[in-house]
Amino acid sequence: MTNQERVWQRIEKLSAIGKTQDGGVTRYSYTDEEAAANELVKSFMEEAGLEAGYDSVGNLYGILKGEKDETILIGSHVDSVPNGGNFDGPLGVLGGIEVLQTLQEEGIKPKHTLKVMAFKDEEGSRFGLGMIGSRAVAGTLTQHQLQQQDSEGVSIHEAMTSMGYDPTAVSEAALTQVKAYIELHIEQGKILESAQVPAGVVSGIAGPVWLRMKLTGEAGHAGSTPMNQRRDTLVAASLIIAEIERIALQHPDLVATVGQIAVKPGGTNVIPGYSEWTLDLRHVDEAVRDQAEKQIRDATAQIANERDLELEIDEMQRISPAPCSEQIQQLIQTSLEEAGIKPITLPSGAGHDGMQFIGKWPMGMIFARSKDGISHNPKEWTTSDDVATAVNILDRTVRALDQT
Repeated sequence: MTNQERVWQRIEKLSAIGKTQDGGVTRYSYTDEEAAANELVKSFMEEAGLEAGYDSVGNLYGILKGEKDETILIGSHVDSVPNGGNFDGPLGVLGGIEVLQTLQEEGIKPKHTLKVMAFKDEEGSRFGLGMIGSRAVAGTLTQHQLQQQDSEGVSIHEAMTSMGYDPTAVSEAALTQVKAYIELHIEQGKILESAQVPAGVVSGIAGPVWLRMKLTGEAGHAGSTPMNQRRDTLVAASLIIAEIERIALQHPDLVATVGQIAVKPGGTNVIPGYSEWTLDLRHVDEAVRDQAEKQIRDATAQIANERDLELEIDEMQRISPAPCSEQIQQLIQTSLEEAGIKPITLPSGAGHDGMQFIGKWPMGMIFARSKDGISHNPKEWTTSDDVATAVNILDRTVRALDQT
């Protein structure tokens, strides 16, 4: 049994680094705050009897050697969004350390080498490029990506150098001989809370498609242009956005979000001659997502045509979903059942480091219940009891995976 009080105390200690007035944290990658957080976590790893250190990009690791070199990788991150919460990321890192420390205290030598990692810059808050550390571990981080800059014009390459890392050696962070990756994370939603269970099984990580949709019509005077002569792009946009919601509701677990909208000329007494908006479309099944995207594109084209408007759709990004390993899902489900918890399987709408490992090695995730589904916010909260339960599920799952 893992130590509930120890994990909770470590969460509280870590939350003091980069603490904001609201009680949240701000810890960007390659900053003094993040370095201090990593050093504190490194001290926890050393307390746990792990071999601790940093790789070439600054990922922090703690290793418990097993009978085999083949590694079971456990991880998450300690960087944050601006004024973020205290559980998103740290729970997975500190929970992983607790699992390895418990094995040490019980005198158990695992069959496989166990490695817990705090990946660099999962959030992407500083440079706009997320998952820097896990990309490096997967062997996909490029020198071109290291040229991306923050708001002050500092590149990732420069930031790495300033913190004592060698940007030319990113390839050295790539791992081989990995049996599987598993991550514990807060849900960041309300499904587990609604089901009244403390932890659940993640089926996969939804892959987003980001589109920018643009309509061009004709601006005109609001008072002197009859309704039947208007080419009003905002009215058409509102119909399209309503259609997006209708289509999304037809597909279980699909989420569609219009997050930005701009209208020109933008005068109170001027008919909008131009409108544009963004669409974030996500599902864990790429075929379902792509089918919904086609329906949305078709409906948008039809409305634009009916209203004599010019339509342009730009693709901003397209990321494939990351399905979790069926085997690891089953191990987590069994662990939940053994703990007397009804297994709930749910998708992750948010991105996580595990997305980088698809096609490399099997990936699985455990979610812990989030109070009110709040995340990326100082009000983000998971109770001490739920933390303890989720860490124990991770412990059971890692032990079972080690035996396979």
